[in-house]
Amino acid sequence: QVQLVESGGGLVQAGGSLRLSCAASGSTFTINYIAWYRQAPEKQRELVASIWNGGITNYADSVKGRFTISRDNAKNTVYLQMNSLKPEDTAVYYCFALSVKNYWGQGTQVTVSS
Repeated sequence: QVQLVESGGGLVQAGGSLRLSCAASGSTFTINYIAWYRQAPEKQRELVASIWNGGITNYADSVKGRFTISRDNAKNTVYLQMNSLKPEDTAVYYCFALSVKNYWGQGTQVTVSS
């Protein structure tokens, strides 16, 4: 079993920055891939950024150049640094881990005011 706990969300003005954290616990050695998804009201959940164990990263076109995903293996934590935030980035952000099963965190709210 893997547990994921997100933190770092909040309210920020447009142009500001936030750093989200996803702390993994449990059988973290089974995790191959971790991603950040987001879901805005009345919209589908969408992939924002992902990172494989080997370090390969991937980003949605809408966040390229503004968001950076990284990991600290010693802390079993994955980060999402979000810069130049826009009102359209407002959503609940979820951490996802691919292991022998799929795991989701509880989500953290990010609100960007204009």
